[in-house]
Amino acid sequence: MAQTSPANRAAAGRAVREYMKRSAHAEAGKPERDAIALLEQSSAGRVPRLVPLRYGRMLASPFAFFRGSAILQAHDLGRLPGTGMAMPICGDAHLLNFGGFATPERQLVFDLNDFDEADEGPWEWDLKRLAVSFILAARHLRLSRGTAEAMVEAVVRQYQARMRRYAEYSALELWYDRITFERMLETALTPERRRAIRHGMERAATRTHDTMLEKMAELRDGTWTIREMPPAMFHVHGVNSLFDADDGWLRLDDWQELAGQMFARYLKTLAHDRRALLSHFRAHDLAFKVVGVGSVGTRCLVLLMTDDLGKPMFLQIKEASPSVIRRSLSGKAAAHEGQRVVLGQRVLQAASDIFLGWSTGPTGRHFYFRQLRDMKLSADIELFDLDVLEGYANLCGWSLARAHAKAGGKAIEIAAYMGRSDRFVEALLKYAASYADQVERDYDAFAAACRSGRLEARTDEDMIADFRV
Repeated sequence: MAQTSPANRAAAGRAVREYMKRSAHAEAGKPERDAIALLEQSSAGRVPRLVPLRYGRMLASPFAFFRGSAILQAHDLGRLPGTGMAMPICGDAHLLNFGGFATPERQLVFDLNDFDEADEGPWEWDLKRLAVSFILAARHLRLSRGTAEAMVEAVVRQYQARMRRYAEYSALELWYDRITFERMLETALTPERRRAIRHGMERAATRTHDTMLEKMAELRDGTWTIREMPPAMFHVHGVNSLFDADDGWLRLDDWQELAGQMFARYLKTLAHDRRALLSHFRAHDLAFKVVGVGSVGTRCLVLLMTDDLGKPMFLQIKEASPSVIRRSLSGKAAAHEGQRVVLGQRVLQAASDIFLGWSTGPTGRHFYFRQLRDMKLSADIELFDLDVLEGYANLCGWSLARAHAKAGGKAIEIAAYMGRSDRFVEALLKYAASYADQVERDYDAFAAACRSGRLEARTDEDMIADFRV
Protein backbone atom coordinates (compact mmCIF):
# COMPACT_ATOMS: atom_id res chain seq x y z
CA MET A 1 0.00 0.00 0.00
CA ALA A 2 1.41 3.37 -1.02
CA GLN A 3 2.08 5.79 1.84
CA THR A 4 1.57 9.54 1.71
CA SER A 5 4.54 11.61 2.82
CA PRO A 6 4.26 13.71 6.01
CA ALA A 7 4.69 16.86 3.91
CA ASN A 8 1.75 15.93 1.68
CA ARG A 9 -0.36 15.00 4.70
CA ALA A 10 0.37 18.35 6.32
CA ALA A 11 -0.54 20.10 3.07
CA ALA A 12 -3.84 18.19 3.03
CA GLY A 13 -4.55 19.37 6.59
CA ARG A 14 -3.87 23.00 5.69
CA ALA A 15 -6.04 22.65 2.59
CA VAL A 16 -9.07 21.99 4.81
CA ARG A 17 -8.90 25.68 5.77
CA GLU A 18 -10.05 26.55 2.26
CA TYR A 19 -13.61 25.35 2.98
CA MET A 20 -13.55 25.47 6.80
CA LYS A 21 -11.64 28.50 8.04
CA ARG A 22 -10.34 28.20 11.55
CA SER A 23 -12.20 31.38 12.52
CA ALA A 24 -15.46 29.72 11.40
CA HIS A 25 -15.35 27.47 14.48
CA ALA A 26 -16.51 30.47 16.51
CA GLU A 27 -20.00 30.02 15.06
CA ALA A 28 -22.41 28.30 17.46
CA GLY A 29 -25.47 28.86 15.29
CA LYS A 30 -29.03 29.49 16.38
CA PRO A 31 -30.47 26.04 16.93
CA GLU A 32 -34.04 25.64 15.70
CA ARG A 33 -35.24 22.55 17.50
CA ASP A 34 -37.37 21.49 20.41
CA ALA A 35 -34.81 20.71 23.12
CA ILE A 36 -37.42 19.00 25.28
CA ALA A 37 -38.52 16.73 22.44
CA LEU A 38 -34.90 15.67 21.86
CA LEU A 39 -34.47 14.90 25.55
CA GLU A 40 -37.66 12.85 25.50
CA GLN A 41 -36.31 11.02 22.46
CA SER A 42 -33.09 10.20 24.33
CA SER A 43 -35.15 8.87 27.27
CA ALA A 44 -37.06 6.40 25.10
CA GLY A 45 -36.41 2.77 26.03
CA ARG A 46 -35.12 3.54 29.52
CA VAL A 47 -36.65 2.11 32.68
CA PRO A 48 -39.70 4.43 32.90
CA ARG A 49 -39.66 4.84 36.68
CA LEU A 50 -36.03 6.01 36.56
CA VAL A 51 -36.48 8.70 33.90
CA PRO A 52 -37.72 11.24 36.51
CA LEU A 53 -34.49 10.63 38.46
CA ARG A 54 -32.49 11.37 35.32
CA TYR A 55 -34.31 14.67 34.94
CA GLY A 56 -33.97 15.41 38.65
CA ARG A 57 -30.21 15.05 38.48
CA MET A 58 -30.05 17.22 35.35
CA LEU A 59 -32.16 19.89 37.05
CA ALA A 60 -29.43 20.53 39.64
CA SER A 61 -27.67 23.14 37.46
CA PRO A 62 -26.91 24.07 33.84
CA PHE A 63 -23.60 22.24 34.33
CA ALA A 64 -25.41 19.02 35.32
CA PHE A 65 -27.95 19.56 32.54
CA PHE A 66 -25.15 19.79 29.96
CA ARG A 67 -23.64 16.56 31.22
CA GLY A 68 -26.91 14.72 30.69
CA SER A 69 -27.90 16.25 27.36
CA ALA A 70 -25.17 15.26 24.89
CA ILE A 71 -27.87 14.72 22.29
CA LEU A 72 -28.50 18.47 22.05
CA GLN A 73 -24.96 19.57 21.26
CA ALA A 74 -24.45 16.70 18.81
CA HIS A 75 -27.68 17.71 17.07
CA ASP A 76 -26.53 21.33 16.86
CA LEU A 77 -23.00 20.53 15.70
CA GLY A 78 -24.44 18.31 12.99
CA ARG A 79 -26.07 21.36 11.46
CA LEU A 80 -22.92 23.49 11.42
CA PRO A 81 -20.06 23.35 8.89
CA GLY A 82 -17.03 21.36 10.01
CA THR A 83 -13.66 20.06 8.94
CA GLY A 84 -15.07 16.81 7.56
CA MET A 85 -12.08 15.02 9.09
CA ALA A 86 -13.95 12.07 10.60
CA MET A 87 -12.30 9.56 12.92
CA PRO A 88 -13.11 7.60 16.10
CA ILE A 89 -14.06 10.15 18.77
CA CYS A 90 -15.38 9.96 22.32
CA GLY A 91 -18.64 11.71 21.45
CA ASP A 92 -19.06 13.01 25.01
CA ALA A 93 -15.72 14.57 26.01
CA HIS A 94 -17.23 16.39 28.98
CA LEU A 95 -14.61 17.31 31.61
CA LEU A 96 -16.10 14.77 34.05
CA ASN A 97 -15.60 11.96 31.53
CA PHE A 98 -11.84 12.00 32.15
CA GLY A 99 -10.12 10.43 35.11
CA GLY A 100 -7.62 8.00 36.52
CA PHE A 101 -7.66 4.21 36.40
CA ALA A 102 -5.27 1.26 36.58
CA THR A 103 -3.89 -0.36 33.44
CA PRO A 104 -3.65 -4.17 33.21
CA GLU A 105 -0.08 -3.75 34.48
CA ARG A 106 -1.49 -1.88 37.55
CA GLN A 107 -0.01 1.43 36.44
CA LEU A 108 -2.17 4.47 37.24
CA VAL A 109 -2.95 6.57 34.16
CA PHE A 110 -5.12 9.57 33.27
CA ASP A 111 -7.37 9.24 30.22
CA LEU A 112 -10.86 9.41 28.79
CA ASN A 113 -13.08 7.01 30.73
CA ASP A 114 -16.57 7.16 29.19
CA PHE A 115 -17.31 5.82 25.73
CA ASP A 116 -21.08 5.36 25.60
CA GLU A 117 -21.22 7.83 22.68
CA ALA A 118 -17.97 6.77 20.97
CA ASP A 119 -18.30 6.66 17.19
CA GLU A 120 -16.92 8.02 13.92
CA GLY A 121 -17.25 11.79 13.85
CA PRO A 122 -15.40 15.10 13.33
CA TRP A 123 -12.50 15.45 15.79
CA GLU A 124 -13.43 19.03 16.67
CA TRP A 125 -16.76 17.92 18.18
CA ASP A 126 -14.92 16.41 21.16
CA LEU A 127 -12.84 19.53 21.67
CA LYS A 128 -15.88 21.80 21.48
CA ARG A 129 -17.78 19.73 24.04
CA LEU A 130 -14.80 19.80 26.38
CA ALA A 131 -14.40 23.57 26.01
CA VAL A 132 -18.08 24.26 26.72
CA SER A 133 -18.00 22.01 29.80
CA PHE A 134 -15.20 24.14 31.28
CA ILE A 135 -17.12 27.38 30.68
CA LEU A 136 -20.18 25.91 32.39
CA ALA A 137 -18.08 24.53 35.25
CA ALA A 138 -16.58 27.98 35.82
CA ARG A 139 -20.03 29.57 35.86
CA HIS A 140 -21.28 26.84 38.20
CA LEU A 141 -18.40 27.62 40.57
CA ARG A 142 -19.13 31.36 40.21
CA LEU A 143 -15.68 32.08 38.79
CA SER A 144 -14.94 35.15 36.72
CA ARG A 145 -15.35 35.32 32.97
CA GLY A 146 -11.59 35.76 32.65
CA THR A 147 -10.99 32.58 34.66
CA ALA A 148 -13.43 30.64 32.49
CA GLU A 149 -11.71 31.82 29.33
CA ALA A 150 -8.30 30.97 30.78
CA MET A 151 -9.39 27.37 31.35
CA VAL A 152 -10.73 26.99 27.81
CA GLU A 153 -7.55 28.55 26.47
CA ALA A 154 -5.52 26.05 28.52
CA VAL A 155 -7.51 23.13 27.09
CA VAL A 156 -7.22 24.21 23.45
CA ARG A 157 -3.58 25.33 23.60
CA GLN A 158 -2.60 22.08 25.27
CA TYR A 159 -4.49 20.10 22.62
CA GLN A 160 -2.83 22.15 19.87
CA ALA A 161 0.69 21.80 21.32
CA ARG A 162 0.36 18.08 22.07
CA MET A 163 -1.04 17.36 18.61
CA ARG A 164 2.01 19.04 17.04
CA ARG A 165 4.21 16.79 19.16
CA TYR A 166 2.21 13.67 18.31
CA ALA A 167 2.53 14.53 14.62
CA GLU A 168 6.20 13.60 15.01
CA TYR A 169 5.54 10.27 16.75
CA SER A 170 5.76 6.94 14.98
CA ALA A 171 2.71 4.68 14.95
CA LEU A 172 4.16 2.51 17.72
CA GLU A 173 5.22 5.49 19.83
CA LEU A 174 1.64 6.74 19.69
CA TRP A 175 0.26 3.33 20.57
CA TYR A 176 2.45 3.00 23.66
CA ASP A 177 2.13 6.60 24.89
CA ARG A 178 0.43 6.85 28.28
CA ILE A 179 -0.23 9.77 30.60
CA THR A 180 0.88 8.15 33.83
CA PHE A 181 0.53 9.82 37.19
CA GLU A 182 4.33 9.81 37.38
CA ARG A 183 4.49 11.86 34.17
CA MET A 184 1.80 14.14 35.56
CA LEU A 185 3.93 14.76 38.65
CA GLU A 186 6.94 15.58 36.47
CA THR A 187 4.99 18.10 34.37
CA ALA A 188 2.96 19.66 37.22
CA LEU A 189 3.99 23.31 37.47
CA THR A 190 2.99 24.07 41.06
CA PRO A 191 3.15 22.42 44.49
CA GLU A 192 -0.68 22.50 44.66
CA ARG A 193 -1.01 20.44 41.51
CA ARG A 194 1.58 17.93 42.71
CA ARG A 195 -0.25 17.55 46.03
CA ALA A 196 -3.55 16.95 44.17
CA ILE A 197 -1.94 14.27 41.99
CA ARG A 198 -0.39 12.48 44.99
CA HIS A 199 -3.73 12.62 46.81
CA GLY A 200 -5.39 11.07 43.77
CA MET A 201 -2.85 8.26 43.74
CA GLU A 202 -3.55 7.55 47.41
CA ARG A 203 -7.32 7.51 46.82
CA ALA A 204 -6.98 5.20 43.83
CA ALA A 205 -5.11 2.64 45.91
CA THR A 206 -8.18 2.30 48.17
CA ARG A 207 -10.72 1.89 45.35
CA THR A 208 -10.44 -1.84 44.73
CA HIS A 209 -12.81 -4.79 44.52
CA ASP A 210 -11.74 -5.87 48.01
CA THR A 211 -12.66 -2.54 49.61
CA MET A 212 -16.00 -2.50 47.79
CA LEU A 213 -17.07 -5.96 48.86
CA GLU A 214 -18.15 -5.36 52.46
CA LYS A 215 -19.59 -1.95 51.58
CA MET A 216 -21.77 -3.35 48.79
CA ALA A 217 -22.56 -6.92 49.87
CA GLU A 218 -23.11 -9.25 52.79
CA LEU A 219 -22.27 -12.92 53.22
CA ARG A 220 -25.14 -15.35 53.78
CA ASP A 221 -24.47 -19.10 54.04
CA GLY A 222 -21.34 -18.88 51.90
CA THR A 223 -22.90 -16.69 49.20
CA TRP A 224 -22.46 -12.94 48.82
CA THR A 225 -25.61 -10.89 48.25
CA ILE A 226 -25.50 -7.30 47.03
CA ARG A 227 -27.15 -4.91 49.48
CA GLU A 228 -30.32 -3.13 48.41
CA MET A 229 -29.89 0.65 48.30
CA PRO A 230 -32.87 1.82 46.21
CA PRO A 231 -33.12 3.67 43.95
CA ALA A 232 -29.34 3.51 43.39
CA MET A 233 -29.07 -0.28 43.77
CA PHE A 234 -31.78 -2.93 43.68
CA HIS A 235 -32.46 -6.46 42.50
CA VAL A 236 -34.41 -6.69 39.26
CA HIS A 237 -36.65 -9.46 40.65
CA GLY A 238 -36.69 -8.10 44.22
CA VAL A 239 -39.32 -6.29 46.28
CA ASN A 240 -37.64 -2.92 45.58
CA SER A 241 -37.47 -3.39 41.81
CA LEU A 242 -38.27 -0.28 39.78
CA PHE A 243 -39.18 -2.31 36.70
CA ASP A 244 -42.75 -2.16 35.43
CA ALA A 245 -44.73 -5.39 35.81
CA ASP A 246 -44.93 -5.92 32.03
CA ASP A 247 -41.16 -5.61 31.47
CA GLY A 248 -39.72 -8.59 29.60
CA TRP A 249 -36.97 -9.05 32.16
CA LEU A 250 -39.51 -9.76 34.89
CA ARG A 251 -40.87 -12.69 32.87
CA LEU A 252 -37.53 -14.42 33.45
CA ASP A 253 -37.41 -16.60 36.56
CA ASP A 254 -34.41 -15.04 38.29
CA TRP A 255 -31.11 -13.24 37.83
CA GLN A 256 -29.31 -16.42 36.76
CA GLU A 257 -31.64 -16.74 33.78
CA LEU A 258 -31.20 -13.04 33.02
CA ALA A 259 -27.40 -13.16 33.12
CA GLY A 260 -26.67 -16.71 31.94
CA GLN A 261 -26.95 -16.49 28.16
CA MET A 262 -25.74 -12.88 28.16
CA PHE A 263 -22.56 -13.91 29.98
CA ALA A 264 -21.97 -16.85 27.63
CA ARG A 265 -22.21 -14.53 24.60
CA TYR A 266 -19.90 -12.03 26.31
CA LEU A 267 -17.20 -14.66 26.80
CA LYS A 268 -17.00 -15.18 23.04
CA THR A 269 -15.88 -11.56 22.57
CA LEU A 270 -12.85 -12.02 24.86
CA ALA A 271 -9.38 -13.32 24.06
CA HIS A 272 -8.65 -16.89 25.16
CA ASP A 273 -6.52 -15.87 28.15
CA ARG A 274 -9.29 -13.59 29.48
CA ARG A 275 -11.82 -16.41 29.21
CA ALA A 276 -9.41 -18.69 31.06
CA LEU A 277 -9.00 -16.11 33.80
CA LEU A 278 -12.77 -15.70 34.22
CA SER A 279 -13.17 -19.46 34.55
CA HIS A 280 -11.69 -19.12 38.05
CA PHE A 281 -14.63 -17.00 39.22
CA ARG A 282 -18.08 -17.98 40.51
CA ALA A 283 -21.07 -15.65 40.21
CA HIS A 284 -22.83 -14.82 43.48
CA ASP A 285 -25.38 -12.10 42.74
CA LEU A 286 -26.62 -9.60 40.17
CA ALA A 287 -28.16 -6.18 40.88
CA PHE A 288 -29.29 -3.09 38.98
CA LYS A 289 -27.10 -0.03 39.55
CA VAL A 290 -28.12 3.53 38.66
CA VAL A 291 -25.11 5.48 37.37
CA GLY A 292 -24.16 9.01 36.33
CA VAL A 293 -26.50 11.65 34.98
CA GLY A 294 -26.99 11.01 31.28
CA SER A 295 -27.08 7.23 31.75
CA VAL A 296 -29.80 7.14 34.40
CA GLY A 297 -32.58 4.81 33.30
CA THR A 298 -30.48 2.79 30.88
CA ARG A 299 -30.02 -0.77 32.06
CA CYS A 300 -26.88 -1.15 34.10
CA LEU A 301 -26.13 -4.26 36.13
CA VAL A 302 -23.44 -5.27 38.59
CA LEU A 303 -22.34 -8.91 38.72
CA LEU A 304 -20.51 -9.94 41.91
CA MET A 305 -18.07 -12.83 41.48
CA THR A 306 -15.34 -14.42 43.61
CA ASP A 307 -12.35 -16.58 42.75
CA ASP A 308 -11.24 -19.85 44.35
CA LEU A 309 -9.79 -17.95 47.34
CA GLY A 310 -12.93 -15.91 47.85
CA LYS A 311 -11.41 -12.72 46.41
CA PRO A 312 -14.08 -10.56 44.76
CA MET A 313 -14.51 -8.95 41.37
CA PHE A 314 -17.39 -6.73 40.28
CA LEU A 315 -18.31 -6.68 36.60
CA GLN A 316 -20.45 -3.85 35.26
CA ILE A 317 -22.88 -4.78 32.49
CA LYS A 318 -24.07 -1.57 30.86
CA GLU A 319 -26.64 -1.02 28.15
CA ALA A 320 -25.43 0.60 24.93
CA SER A 321 -27.86 2.68 22.87
CA PRO A 322 -27.31 4.38 19.49
CA SER A 323 -24.71 7.13 19.86
CA VAL A 324 -25.68 10.80 19.68
CA ILE A 325 -23.14 11.15 16.86
CA ARG A 326 -24.81 8.48 14.76
CA ARG A 327 -28.25 9.95 15.45
CA SER A 328 -27.07 13.38 14.36
CA LEU A 329 -25.04 12.45 11.28
CA SER A 330 -26.77 9.44 9.75
CA GLY A 331 -29.63 8.25 11.92
CA LYS A 332 -28.47 4.66 11.43
CA ALA A 333 -27.78 2.38 14.36
CA ALA A 334 -24.58 0.36 14.60
CA ALA A 335 -24.76 -3.37 13.96
CA HIS A 336 -24.13 -3.89 17.68
CA GLU A 337 -24.05 -0.92 20.03
CA GLY A 338 -22.07 -2.75 22.70
CA GLN A 339 -19.41 -3.66 20.19
CA ARG A 340 -19.32 -0.01 19.03
CA VAL A 341 -18.58 1.15 22.59
CA VAL A 342 -15.92 -1.51 23.17
CA LEU A 343 -14.10 -0.90 19.89
CA GLY A 344 -14.23 2.86 20.47
CA GLN A 345 -12.78 2.47 23.96
CA ARG A 346 -10.03 0.12 22.83
CA VAL A 347 -8.81 2.44 20.10
CA LEU A 348 -9.15 5.72 22.03
CA GLN A 349 -7.77 4.69 25.41
CA ALA A 350 -4.08 4.15 26.00
CA ALA A 351 -4.89 0.93 27.90
CA SER A 352 -8.27 -0.70 28.36
CA ASP A 353 -9.85 -3.05 30.88
CA ILE A 354 -8.84 -6.67 30.31
CA PHE A 355 -12.48 -7.76 30.73
CA LEU A 356 -13.91 -5.30 28.20
CA GLY A 357 -16.40 -7.10 25.93
CA TRP A 358 -19.96 -7.02 24.65
CA SER A 359 -23.12 -9.10 24.51
CA THR A 360 -26.84 -9.13 23.72
CA GLY A 361 -29.42 -9.38 26.49
CA PRO A 362 -32.33 -11.81 26.67
CA THR A 363 -34.78 -9.30 25.12
CA GLY A 364 -32.39 -8.12 22.37
CA ARG A 365 -30.83 -5.09 24.05
CA HIS A 366 -27.13 -4.48 23.51
CA PHE A 367 -24.62 -4.37 26.40
CA TYR A 368 -20.94 -4.06 27.14
CA PHE A 369 -18.99 -5.47 30.10
CA ARG A 370 -16.10 -4.00 32.11
CA GLN A 371 -14.79 -4.03 35.66
CA LEU A 372 -16.52 -1.75 38.12
CA ARG A 373 -14.40 0.92 39.79
CA ASP A 374 -11.01 -0.85 39.58
CA MET A 375 -8.77 1.95 40.97
CA LYS A 376 -10.90 4.47 39.10
CA LEU A 377 -10.84 8.18 39.96
CA SER A 378 -13.15 10.99 38.87
CA ALA A 379 -12.60 14.70 39.31
CA ASP A 380 -14.46 16.57 42.03
CA ILE A 381 -14.22 20.10 40.70
CA GLU A 382 -16.02 21.48 43.74
CA LEU A 383 -12.83 20.74 45.73
CA PHE A 384 -10.38 22.20 43.19
CA ASP A 385 -8.76 25.58 43.69
CA LEU A 386 -8.10 27.75 40.62
CA ASP A 387 -4.57 26.48 40.10
CA VAL A 388 -5.54 22.81 40.26
CA LEU A 389 -8.54 23.44 38.00
CA GLU A 390 -6.29 24.99 35.35
CA GLY A 391 -3.91 22.06 35.71
CA TYR A 392 -6.84 19.71 35.19
CA ALA A 393 -7.79 21.63 32.02
CA ASN A 394 -4.28 21.07 30.69
CA LEU A 395 -4.52 17.35 31.46
CA CYS A 396 -7.83 17.03 29.64
CA GLY A 397 -6.47 18.81 26.56
CA TRP A 398 -3.39 16.57 26.58
CA SER A 399 -5.43 13.40 27.05
CA LEU A 400 -7.86 14.26 24.26
CA ALA A 401 -5.01 14.99 21.84
CA ARG A 402 -3.40 11.65 22.69
CA ALA A 403 -6.66 9.78 22.18
CA HIS A 404 -7.37 11.44 18.83
CA ALA A 405 -3.80 11.01 17.58
CA LYS A 406 -3.84 7.28 18.43
CA ALA A 407 -7.36 6.51 17.24
CA GLY A 408 -7.48 8.56 14.06
CA GLY A 409 -3.92 8.42 12.81
CA LYS A 410 -4.36 12.01 11.63
CA ALA A 411 -2.14 13.95 14.02
CA ILE A 412 -0.18 15.46 11.13
CA GLU A 413 -3.32 16.67 9.34
CA ILE A 414 -5.00 18.04 12.49
CA ALA A 415 -1.83 19.77 13.68
CA ALA A 416 -1.33 21.36 10.26
CA TYR A 417 -4.94 22.49 10.13
CA MET A 418 -4.77 24.20 13.54
CA GLY A 419 -1.33 25.65 12.88
CA ARG A 420 0.64 27.63 15.46
CA SER A 421 -1.31 30.87 15.46
CA ASP A 422 -4.07 31.91 17.85
CA ARG A 423 -6.87 31.76 15.25
CA PHE A 424 -8.20 28.34 16.23
CA VAL A 425 -7.83 29.05 19.96
CA GLU A 426 -9.71 32.35 19.67
CA ALA A 427 -12.49 30.71 17.64
CA LEU A 428 -12.98 27.98 20.25
CA LEU A 429 -13.11 30.60 23.01
CA LYS A 430 -15.94 32.39 21.22
CA TYR A 431 -17.77 29.16 20.44
CA ALA A 432 -17.55 27.88 24.03
CA ALA A 433 -18.94 31.07 25.55
CA SER A 434 -21.69 31.38 22.95
CA TYR A 435 -22.78 27.75 23.22
CA ALA A 436 -22.70 27.89 27.02
CA ASP A 437 -25.29 30.68 26.71
CA GLN A 438 -27.38 28.32 24.56
CA VAL A 439 -27.08 25.57 27.19
CA GLU A 440 -28.39 27.97 29.83
CA ARG A 441 -31.36 28.84 27.60
CA ASP A 442 -32.03 25.13 27.08
CA TYR A 443 -31.76 24.57 30.83
CA ASP A 444 -34.35 27.29 31.46
CA ALA A 445 -36.71 25.62 28.97
CA PHE A 446 -36.04 22.26 30.63
CA ALA A 447 -36.76 23.68 34.10
CA ALA A 448 -39.98 25.21 32.79
CA ALA A 449 -41.01 21.83 31.33
CA CYS A 450 -40.43 20.23 34.73
CA ARG A 451 -42.47 22.91 36.50
CA SER A 452 -45.33 22.62 34.00
CA GLY A 453 -45.56 18.85 34.33
CA ARG A 454 -44.49 18.05 30.78
CA LEU A 455 -41.49 16.32 32.35
CA GLU A 456 -41.41 14.73 35.80
CA ALA A 457 -38.24 15.37 37.80
CA ARG A 458 -37.40 13.71 41.11
CA THR A 459 -34.27 13.96 43.22
CA ASP A 460 -32.47 11.00 44.76
CA GLU A 461 -33.82 12.10 48.15
CA ASP A 462 -37.39 12.13 46.79
CA MET A 463 -37.06 8.57 45.56
CA ILE A 464 -35.22 7.22 48.60
CA ALA A 465 -38.22 8.31 50.70
CA ASP A 466 -40.34 5.80 48.74
CA PHE A 467 -38.40 2.85 50.17
CA ARG A 468 -37.87 1.31 53.55
CA VAL A 469 -34.88 -1.01 53.45
